[in-house]
Amino acid sequence: MKFIVSSSQLLKQLQVLGGVINNSNTLPILDNFLFELNQNELKISASDLETTMSTTIDVESDSEGSVAISARLLLDTLKTFPNQPLTFKTEANNIEISSSQGKYDMAYFDGSEFPKSISIESPSSTVIPGSILATAISKTIFAAGNDDLRPVMSGVFFQFSTDSLTFVATDAHKLVKYARTDVVATEAAEFIMPKKPLNLLKGILGGSESDVTIEYNDANAKFTFDNVVLVCRLIDGKYPNYEAVIPKENPNKLTVDRGTFLNSVKRVSIFSSKTTHQIRLKMAGTELNISAEDIDYSNKAEERLVCEYQGDDLQIGFNSRFLSEMLSNLTSNEILIEMSLPNRAGILTPIDGVEEGEYITMLVMPVMLNS
Repeated sequence: MKFIVSSSQLLKQLQVLGGVINNSNTLPILDNFLFELNQNELKISASDLETTMSTTIDVESDSEGSVAISARLLLDTLKTFPNQPLTFKTEANNIEISSSQGKYDMAYFDGSEFPKSISIESPSSTVIPGSILATAISKTIFAAGNDDLRPVMSGVFFQFSTDSLTFVATDAHKLVKYARTDVVATEAAEFIMPKKPLNLLKGILGGSESDVTIEYNDANAKFTFDNVVLVCRLIDGKYPNYEAVIPKENPNKLTVDRGTFLNSVKRVSIFSSKTTHQIRLKMAGTELNISAEDIDYSNKAEERLVCEYQGDDLQIGFNSRFLSEMLSNLTSNEILIEMSLPNRAGILTPIDGVEEGEYITMLVMPVMLNS
């Protein structure tokens, strides 16, 4: 097996695939990239058994074959080359790489030892523009949980219907629901995607103009776009009824400049307790008072902001880290925060900067205030 390939093109593809490989693998073969050559087409794959990703590139060759090559060794070598053609050639025990600078021999495994990618039986399918999928992932993934005891909450819930697509993530303290009515599925479907493949997709799809074909059944999902195919195992289980936790009656409405509010929250939270990260919002008339106190160290801070507020005078406590994350994830100039009582969740929605057919709802649970 022999082929000639551009070093920078190969490095670019391998860096994308490198995100799949775990630092410690149960099977040594998973520390490798699988190279499958078929004449002028080279297919490269990486897997951690749960997620498998492959990409194809054009090469100069008239041979066929498959080998598995050490990912770390190959990436470290390619990073040092200026852009140039490289020749890969299998010898008896090694694969020889020739560049204009010299020759490098590395060991390889037989490609047949590499785990086969999962084939999806009788899948349903939906097509989504890549830019919309990338936005949906980045708007929700930060709110997904990390609790191994509740695996269903450690992923993002995809809910497809014939009139909208909805993506939801929650860790029981905060929740984000991202919906699009300008993209629909041919049939209703629900599944929970793990975080790792979503982060990989987010990285590749950023700014992409391509359409992504998603095929899925009860156990697996497959994403296909450009020259990339990603197959992953879905999280098994039933997603909690998120609609039930979103309060419907919220008479107290606060409209405030997002950037100013975010900076205030960040500043004031420096003075909050390091265990609770609690900040207090006090609303009355056109004034929003933000304060925090760390009684153990006698630190406290208070800021006043001008806002639009409709409703009864209200004091409510939030975890400043959750609030900062949500405000940082929005891009609007102004946001609306809707509240009912100090012990009920607050709802954040952007007022502007949203595309037509795009709906973002963020929910944050309050923390009990020490009176």
